[in-house]
Amino acid sequence: MLFLELAKKRYSVRSFKNVPVEQEKLLQILEAGRVAPSAVNFQPLHFIVIREKEMLEKIAAGYERDWLREAPVIIVVCVDYQKAWRRPDGKGHGDIDAAIAIDHMTLAAAELGLGTCWICNFDSMKTYKLLSLPPRTAAVALLPLGYPADQGNPDRHDTKRKKFDELVHWDGYKA
Repeated sequence: MLFLELAKKRYSVRSFKNVPVEQEKLLQILEAGRVAPSAVNFQPLHFIVIREKEMLEKIAAGYERDWLREAPVIIVVCVDYQKAWRRPDGKGHGDIDAAIAIDHMTLAAAELGLGTCWICNFDSMKTYKLLSLPPRTAAVALLPLGYPADQGNPDRHDTKRKKFDELVHWDGYKA
């Protein structure tokens, strides 16, 4: 499959089949996150894989929508901010590193016939405590993973996305 086809195939899955994710596929998705680039190759990330039913419930309790409870796997993406690179003006790149890894994992999942949905609107402090994360480390996103119970429309990009000319500027910003 061509990359652009894969990118268009991926969508935010919010309904999962009650089917377990095979260990081999899960390992491939985690490897895609592991090999993702990070600023100065500092690799400040941790992926906590939640599969046990009781822990899935506890993680899902920190999110306001019930559909998360359907996911057979949740990957909690964490950043150790002490280990993340900072550019000279002080801007930290831990969240950017996490975003790159998450994107790699969502695309790997789509390629394997699995679905994901990037979740940032969750109770990060509750998750921090629940997972006993060390100081200066935070859960920055939840990535539920499973077989989609619905089907995304790859043509949605024609109507639900800004037009090319609204996003792309040549040789400087032009309003």
